[in-house]
Amino acid sequence: MTEKSLTSIVVLISGGGTNLQAIIDAIRNGQLNAAVTAVISNKADAGGLQRAAEAGIHTCVVDNKAFASRELFDERLLLEINAFQADLVVLAGFMRILSAEFVSALKGKLINIHPSLLPRYKGINTHQRILNAQDKIHGCSIHFVTEELDGGPVIAQTEIPVYTDDNQDTLASRVQKEEHLLYPLCIEWIISKKLQLVNGIPVLNNKELPESGVKFRNSDYSSFFME
Repeated sequence: MTEKSLTSIVVLISGGGTNLQAIIDAIRNGQLNAAVTAVISNKADAGGLQRAAEAGIHTCVVDNKAFASRELFDERLLLEINAFQADLVVLAGFMRILSAEFVSALKGKLINIHPSLLPRYKGINTHQRILNAQDKIHGCSIHFVTEELDGGPVIAQTEIPVYTDDNQDTLASRVQKEEHLLYPLCIEWIISKKLQLVNGIPVLNNKELPESGVKFRNSDYSSFFME
């Protein structure tokens, strides 16, 4: 277990864990005064579990296929999270739709990252959908999780341009680069108490955020990192 003075973060993953790695790196470089106390995956072969093990972080697999219902899976998942007295639960490529009971139990301390500028392009395959629509702007969003899929209050977004020669891979790579910068920044706001969820509205430095949250463009985070 982590020391009391550190914020306990539990990260949920289903895949390679690149955003998990960004969080681990942010803790190592002093950006985050926190500890990832556990990484939990619903897939035993998730690459992020190896990242966690290499960082000395406790890992756990809760295989959703072993449970008869989503609710039973979520009950077990919540038990695992609560065992680590998590102050913040971070979804980092966790490919499960969570039950209303699970979300309610973690209200205000459950956040997610999504590869689109919410509320546009909820769900999956966002990069291809952007290309199909011939949109000029893409990006990523960090939001509090509610019962509505990808529908919780947005904390922050980063916009990137879509180039004429982009494909799914190039677009995904550039969006992911922004994710790795934006997620640790938003986590820092939360653990430092700069950001709070008040009556369903994110409040940063005592100011209510607009529906799109704090808007960044093209990796321009410098003023916030310098605070």
